[in-house]
Amino acid sequence: MELSRYIYPIKKWWWLVAASTLVAATFSYLTILRQPTVYQSRTTLMIGTTINDPNPSNNEFLLGQQLAAAYADIANRDMVRIATMNALNINRLPEYIARALPNTQLIEIAVTDTDPERSQLVANELASQLLLLSPTSGQPEDQGRQEFINEQLNNLEAQIKETEDEIEKLQGELGNMISAQQIDDAQNQISALQLKLNAMRNNYGLLLSNTQQGAMNTLTIIEPASLTVRPIGPNKIWTVLLAAVFGFILAACEAYLLEYLNDTLKSADDVARLFSAPIVGRIFEYADGSNENHLYDSANLNHPLTEAYRTLRTNIEFAEMERPLKTILVTSADIGDGKTSVAANLALSVAQRDKKVILIDADLRRPNIHKYFNLTNEQGLVDLFLGRAPIGDTIRLNKGKNVAVLTAGNTPSNPTELLSSKKMEKLLTKLKDVADVIVIDGPPFIVADAMILASKVDGILMVVRPGHTRQSLARIAIDQIKVAGAKLVGVVLNRIPRRDADYYAGKSYLYTYYQNNYGVEREDRIKIDLKKFRETLSPFTYKIAGSFKHLFKAVFKLSPK
Repeated sequence: MELSRYIYPIKKWWWLVAASTLVAATFSYLTILRQPTVYQSRTTLMIGTTINDPNPSNNEFLLGQQLAAAYADIANRDMVRIATMNALNINRLPEYIARALPNTQLIEIAVTDTDPERSQLVANELASQLLLLSPTSGQPEDQGRQEFINEQLNNLEAQIKETEDEIEKLQGELGNMISAQQIDDAQNQISALQLKLNAMRNNYGLLLSNTQQGAMNTLTIIEPASLTVRPIGPNKIWTVLLAAVFGFILAACEAYLLEYLNDTLKSADDVARLFSAPIVGRIFEYADGSNENHLYDSANLNHPLTEAYRTLRTNIEFAEMERPLKTILVTSADIGDGKTSVAANLALSVAQRDKKVILIDADLRRPNIHKYFNLTNEQGLVDLFLGRAPIGDTIRLNKGKNVAVLTAGNTPSNPTELLSSKKMEKLLTKLKDVADVIVIDGPPFIVADAMILASKVDGILMVVRPGHTRQSLARIAIDQIKVAGAKLVGVVLNRIPRRDADYYAGKSYLYTYYQNNYGVEREDRIKIDLKKFRETLSPFTYKIAGSFKHLFKAVFKLSPK
């Protein structure tokens, strides 16, 4: 029950949810059709040559990551942007982003454009302009300097080799020397050569640090941009789906908001919390969605409403165990709850128990009982009070229904005074002597007439229409019943939508059972009607009608009339 309570707003406002979802999906699709196809090209650069070092240090990696972040920031600035536009002779660059890949020494430049060739050219040119800002720029003056350094490195390499060979030679001759003077001279030469070798090695290291070999602050393009043939967007399917989901969520929120703002009794739980009386009846709608001016066929045991009113009658009989209920006022808290339909059909159901039932239309402002029994309303309760007609002429026995009906009669100018008069009490006393049960169709509690009638009857049957009866009016009706000192026998849930039977009534298996039986009866009638219809059709037309036979069955099963 709790789950259906939460799902009910979506089911009730399904058309709003469906329309919002469809509108959102349609507009997103129409919008995305106008968007051009987008391509993306990527260029990847690397800082330094640490990756080629078999034993890199942690400091080298940290320094490379910091340099990568710095170069990525420079690539996003105007100096690189303007230089790229000038190099390509264009007035505007497509959208791009340069970023250092996390925890690496790599820089990625991604260019997004509607033209795949242009995105490739811009990506490669951005990388080239970034290289010009690094020590590996390749400018003419830098190339000359590098050639000089390389030449000096070659000379130092040769001198270092010669010095090492000379030191090795002197150390070999030192073992064959006998004279102390020779040994001392040889050791002095070795020391001098060692100092010279150290100086050359230091110079070699300084020169080597100014070359690209082993340098950290160098840029290298390891993956140039290629021509992209597969677009990256827009993703039409995902965009439409996301728009549809957003529309669905928005409409669902609107549905829940509308239900929250709706001040009506929506379920049996709401009724049970508000009223202190039990729910004694659950009446479903007819197939056409209305119970107005309908009298159910009490002889048809397969009719869905037969068991509903039989259950209502039984519950009222159980309520009579404490105090006999000879006069029952059927009323409601709001207009349009269907109290007249409940009163008329309840009278028929009680009459089935071989009881004498009198049905009185005491709703003098809006009388309707006469419409249910196809009676005239020229003489009735008002004419009886005013002495215009005797009681024998105003009370009419409905043939075949075993119910005596007293219609309202002509609408008076002072209905409240008539109902509160002694004549009403005398009439009820007199009718109790000749009838077993008196069912009174009273006005709703929005007028004072209902409170007056409530004080004159043995019990009140409150009719509530789920989703229609307002809670504020229901609370007022409860207060007026307490003031009148009347007994509320129970509450009848009337005109329950069949599609929401579980939510409104709490159970629908009984209705479904009788509905299915009633549907079988309808199916038999369909077969008979088709058989008669066959005789009036041409052979070709009959074949067409026969092809729709199963469709007719399905429709009438779902909607029995």
